Amino acid sequence: MNNPVRFKQLYHLTSAIFLEIVREPGVLFWGIVFPILLSLGLGLAFTKKPEITRKIAIVEIGIGHESISQDTSTFLNNFLKKNAVIITPKGEQPRSYKISIPDKELGNTVFLFQKTSLDNAIMLLKRGNISLILDSENDKLLYHFDPMNSDAQLTYLKLVGLFNGKVRTGDSESNIKPLTVSGTRYIDFLIPGLIAMGIMMSCLWGVSYGIIEKRSKKLLRRMVATPMKKSHFLIALMTVRAGMNLIEGFLLFLFAHLVFNFQLQGSLPAVLVIFIAGNSAFAGISVFISSRTSNTEVGNGLINAVNMPMLVLSGIFFSYHNFPSWAIPYIQKLPLTIMADDMRSVFNEGAGLSDIAIHALILTLIGLVFFSIGLKVFKWH
Repeated sequence: MNNPVRFKQLYHLTSAIFLEIVREPGVLFWGIVFPILLSLGLGLAFTKKPEITRKIAIVEIGIGHESISQDTSTFLNNFLKKNAVIITPKGEQPRSYKISIPDKELGNTVFLFQKTSLDNAIMLLKRGNISLILDSENDKLLYHFDPMNSDAQLTYLKLVGLFNGKVRTGDSESNIKPLTVSGTRYIDFLIPGLIAMGIMMSCLWGVSYGIIEKRSKKLLRRMVATPMKKSHFLIALMTVRAGMNLIEGFLLFLFAHLVFNFQLQGSLPAVLVIFIAGNSAFAGISVFISSRTSNTEVGNGLINAVNMPMLVLSGIFFSYHNFPSWAIPYIQKLPLTIMADDMRSVFNEGAGLSDIAIHALILTLIGLVFFSIGLKVFKWH
């Protein structure tokens, strides 16, 4: 009875908690299916396509009447008549014009011009269906777009080049050499971040909320009557979550590898070390968060207070270097940022154990400190 570690008790606790978790269909969906669907959607949205369509609205007074007025500039009308393919819906007047610019290196660009009224053009712009509006005044072209929209800026530059006859094609001479190095795509940036985010979310909601919910339902009060050590109970919870995270992370990597040819450039042992360190950090934080409260609403608030800032700041879906320079040193010290950066360095930059050892040690120490404090102040009811 004086043995500090009761392996048989720990084994049965771990088995019981694992069975309790896998019997919940929601766990399988949010832990495995949802991250895969998220990576599929974002991967398809930001992966290079064989051609990029840029939609432009041309303001035309008289749309909806029997004939289309000629208020568009003469230059633009003549340009479209000479270079564009007219797209005419059956039984209607010509509404759209298509110009294709082939480019073997950078991908083809398709300009789709749509004649419409100013009000409808603004509505399409608000909905994101177009990125730029073309108007004319005294036979001079006017470009209307949001200057903060990078896609609209690029569309504007390409249009100016098109009208000036300076748009390059795949047959033109150029010094552009498309970069095809592994790890430079958005999907390569996204997947390691999703793995790190999945570990954080799984620990915070799986461990923290699970403990708080059991305490609120008086289940922990029953457990305290058994000869069970609270350290064994908490370690069993953390072990099951780590095992679930390993399965979820592997399936996400496998999906990304099969669909997007996502590759591991670095060391597999380095991935496992940073994986274990990240699980330790977030599991320890989770135990600390849930060590006292029995109110699920308070628990939700505490979990979100930890979860949301890191989810927004740590660069999971976009680089945190977009934030002001004074904030970056603080963002880089967040546990999720450390883990996501190290995951990316191993997957995309070929990093090994020596490159991530210090950060892995920091994450492990964070987990041990928070776990020790949480264990000391932990209450069963």
